[in-house]
Amino acid sequence: MELQFATDYTTILKKIDQIDPLKYGRTRNFVDGAVTYLSPYISRGVISTRQVLESVLARGYKSQEIESFVKELCWRDYFQRVAQVKDLNREIKQAQVPVSNHDIPVAILEGKTGIKGIDDAILQLYRNGYMHNHCRMYTASVVCNIGKSHWLQPAQWMYYHLLDGDWASNACSWQWVAGANSSKKYYANQESINKFTKTYQANTFLDKTYEALETSETPAELAAIQKFMPEIDMPLASEIQMDSEIPTFIYNYYNLDPQWHKEEKGNRILLIEPDFFTSYPVSKACIDFILALSKNIPCIQVFVGSFQSLVYQHHLENIYFKEHPLNIGYAGTKDSRDWIAEDVTGYYPSFFVYWGKVEKRLSLKFA
Repeated sequence: MELQFATDYTTILKKIDQIDPLKYGRTRNFVDGAVTYLSPYISRGVISTRQVLESVLARGYKSQEIESFVKELCWRDYFQRVAQVKDLNREIKQAQVPVSNHDIPVAILEGKTGIKGIDDAILQLYRNGYMHNHCRMYTASVVCNIGKSHWLQPAQWMYYHLLDGDWASNACSWQWVAGANSSKKYYANQESINKFTKTYQANTFLDKTYEALETSETPAELAAIQKFMPEIDMPLASEIQMDSEIPTFIYNYYNLDPQWHKEEKGNRILLIEPDFFTSYPVSKACIDFILALSKNIPCIQVFVGSFQSLVYQHHLENIYFKEHPLNIGYAGTKDSRDWIAEDVTGYYPSFFVYWGKVEKRLSLKFA
């Protein structure tokens, strides 16, 4: 059965109602576990982490009994807080070492590493724009720690294909695996991958102890490398109709919230900036996904061009947008996003320090 992501808002809300946070906590590490598949909608700003958490708690769960589920939502907020103060295209804490190349193994691009759990996950990524979180870590570990490729280009490759591509979560996670955002590299051996991907392989280049993996040479399977060369396929520009007398609400790759300023009259523009997607390229499937999601917003129009050209061409003054670290050059009224703990701000070098602050707020708010 192929994994598909619906794009109508009613179905998305139903998916929130179907979450089983207890089963999620018990099984989320397995590829067939009770994960929510809500990440594409959270990343695209259709729904928020706070919205999901409040919906689940409203059904009678206590935050303490579903801590694993709550933490995963908070990881997303944490990465966004890091992105507000750090350039995530650079190492957050220290350089990745050792690095033998700044490319990506051909075996990864072709999904032919010989590790079935990883190859199957790459095939799903190409087909459906999704990869299980543990498989993302397995893939990053093989690329960076076994293949010794620098994390940045492989991270761009994965982001390019993910419907839930969030540069903050993606870059921070790749750096965490590679030891650039953590005190220790992350490794997964064949035994662990077999367990969580329900595979039964032996005698692979990962079929070793963790101690042996940490000192192993790059295997022949990962020796061939190449540059990741993404294709960028933007929609064609079209004429839009604007009323300069009413507010303009700017939607983009990270904000497609149908409820945002819903009751107010205004121009509603999905802004697709070619320069942004040149810096952070995504697949045509990802672009098609946001175009489909945007249909949940009545009267929205698509503008292909820069923020500045939109403002200049249509003489706009009263502009609203939602805060995001990648909104480069935006001007106007900046609305906050819906954080689980809106007052826990700034950079925390550890998620668990951040979580300690958030947990206190949750215990007071949802006691």
